[in-house]
Amino acid sequence: MSHNSTYEKELAFQADRRKATTEFIKIISDLWYDKAIEVVLFRNQVIDKNVSDIINLHEYAGQFVQKPISIFDSVELLRAINDIKLPPSKLDIGKLTYEYHTEEENTYHNVKSFVLDKLRDADSYPAIEPKDVVLYGFGRIGRLLARELMAKTGKGNQLRLRAIVTRGQLTPEILEKRAALLRTDSVHGEFSGTVEVDAQNHLLLINGTSVHLISADNPEDIDYSKFGISDALVIDNTGAFRDEKALGRHLKAKGISKVLLTAPGKNIPNIVHGVNHREFDPDQVDIYSAASCTTNAITPLLKVVEDSLGIVKGHIETIHAYTNDQNLVDNIHSKYRRGRAAALNMVVTETGAGKAVAKALPVLTGKLTSNAIRVPVPNGSLAILNLELNSTTTPEGINTIVKKYALEGDLVEQIKYSLSNELVSSDIVGTSAPAIYDSKATIVSPDGRSIVLYIWYDNEFGYAHQVIRLSKYIAKVRRFTYY
Repeated sequence: MSHNSTYEKELAFQADRRKATTEFIKIISDLWYDKAIEVVLFRNQVIDKNVSDIINLHEYAGQFVQKPISIFDSVELLRAINDIKLPPSKLDIGKLTYEYHTEEENTYHNVKSFVLDKLRDADSYPAIEPKDVVLYGFGRIGRLLARELMAKTGKGNQLRLRAIVTRGQLTPEILEKRAALLRTDSVHGEFSGTVEVDAQNHLLLINGTSVHLISADNPEDIDYSKFGISDALVIDNTGAFRDEKALGRHLKAKGISKVLLTAPGKNIPNIVHGVNHREFDPDQVDIYSAASCTTNAITPLLKVVEDSLGIVKGHIETIHAYTNDQNLVDNIHSKYRRGRAAALNMVVTETGAGKAVAKALPVLTGKLTSNAIRVPVPNGSLAILNLELNSTTTPEGINTIVKKYALEGDLVEQIKYSLSNELVSSDIVGTSAPAIYDSKATIVSPDGRSIVLYIWYDNEFGYAHQVIRLSKYIAKVRRFTYY
């Protein structure tokens, strides 16, 4: 075969693959906006992704399961999903495609019979009532939550962002500044939607949907019912209220029934979704904490190691992006070292993540120490877990264990398994999993009793998604899922 003939065939294949990917994107959008069915590819978001993004995600999926995951197969399965009746759902097309080709050839007559069998439990899934959400505070996490809640509103079957509470006057200039910060972010780029201001009515029109801007100094003083808000979940991301008594002030406001703190809390359940959220019944508990970004990054991996090999003791060192708590230039600060210019220095400081883990995994109480180094990057952090084990392992052994947890079970949303030899901090920005396991960096001592694991995390975006996952659990709007 001539080189030209081979090249022509390659061009034809690329055209067919991109055409199939275009159909993939259309069906994904139809399922989401018409039926409230969200499709992911091994937990990676595919809504609002372009053709190249979808092709690259299929390449990653094939490497992850060590079996080709074809866009043509994915489209065939999506057609079948689109043809059957399902409740609001979240489905992993990567897992379905993988399973379809690993089943015995004669098990199913066709793709539709396979899909019907795999998703048969959807018929008995209880209906959900949408939940109103109020963001109390509008900083880094608050704006990311607003972006994600509005971008993924779909038909509004789950969480509905109704209001944002801030301090200070709501002048037209301030409203426009708030809108501008939501539209464009120096780290996360432009919002994939529209943000307009209705200054007269104190509204942000996000993707054409009205979100009230409310100014208040005290949470208990707000009457949310005046804005048509009832039985709402308040997500407090101000950091001003940290314990049960202070956060309980939100519950005194008319229209609020649940509170979630986006920071470690005192005398309230500290939750890492996927690890311990089921231990607290939303019918019995009104105030929750989503712990910290670092706690959400390390706890899933620590649970994997503890459950599989046992942990004797360990130390956690976090290499953390600088935060708004630090000074931009050298100046007075209440804490040691944080007064030095954040973008020019590596800064040793404390973290409570080692102790905080024990709130989600009590078995690790007293076994972990921790410290942090703030470094000159605006986002994207790394946790280094240095652990002494009860059982012996190898680099291949621990990687195989983590990969299994990333593929199936209760932690599939929490752990992303990286196969890259070239992974750096900027690569993980925009990852929805709170923990990215760097399989190529794993170290095991010669006797197999000590391991060093490298866990990357987008300390803003990944954490915000954990907050949303926990919010859906608290609000009891979790959909039928298959992954």
